[in-house]
Amino acid sequence: MTSKHINIKAAVPTFDKQAGFTLIEIMITLALGLVISTAIIQVMASNSVTERLNRAVASTQESGRFIINRMRNELLMVGMYDELNPQVDHLANVIDLVEENQFVRAHPIILPNEFGVRASLGSTQGASGNSDVLVVSLLAERDCRGYKLGYADGAMFYAVNEYFVENNKLKCRGFDGRYLRGQKDAVGHNSHAAFTLLDGVESFQVTYGVSSFAGSNGTARPIQFVDADSLTNAFANGEFVVAMRLALVVKSDAQINVDNAPTFKLLNEDAFSTNNDALYKSFETTITLRNMKNYVRSSV
Repeated sequence: MTSKHINIKAAVPTFDKQAGFTLIEIMITLALGLVISTAIIQVMASNSVTERLNRAVASTQESGRFIINRMRNELLMVGMYDELNPQVDHLANVIDLVEENQFVRAHPIILPNEFGVRASLGSTQGASGNSDVLVVSLLAERDCRGYKLGYADGAMFYAVNEYFVENNKLKCRGFDGRYLRGQKDAVGHNSHAAFTLLDGVESFQVTYGVSSFAGSNGTARPIQFVDADSLTNAFANGEFVVAMRLALVVKSDAQINVDNAPTFKLLNEDAFSTNNDALYKSFETTITLRNMKNYVRSSV
């Protein structure tokens, strides 16, 4: 009987030695992951800040350009009156259009105490750097709010528009000048409610360029720019408002933090600083009152 020898060593399966990560390798991997995660978070945070900044810049630019264009378009016609225009509503010959023309020419800028029914209505210089109030008059089809104040479509009437800042909102309020002068009852005035033209207005300032028949040398150019408190003396000296300078500071909608609060100096006002919680931008424009300028020029 033949004996068989079994090779036990050959029958036992063999396994390859498998190597794992060392503690040092794991620590290096975690450190690299932390660095990469931190970089990603910083990029995301930077993008968020940049986005808010872009929104702030866009909102201030858009708001400033809008209100400057609107105010320019409305104020260009200040002092305009044409009694020969067939569209002028004369209330069935109750209104003397020649006399009304003279009144508007003499009062393109309304000062307080010029209307008995609303004595406080008028352009004023804001005290201690506060925003100014601007009140103007002109012949128009609608007031600054878009109201016809009871007149027919296409009819023109003597309108008085008031611009002022309340709770950081630039607002306007329109009146029928004939109501203010006691010539008729107020119609369609909506309680003379003020409409908001623009939010986020930190300051609104106005100066007035005055000229006179004698001092304009036929050009009707402004001799100087004065504030509203100086207009009474200017008018008493035979001077007329032929131009206006408007300046305002607009606050962005987006909230951002800036390192240093910006400082602004508007027209004849002292410099002032804003908060550092948003982006602020100033806008300024000079508007020539072409109707008043032509009136002064033609009267030289």
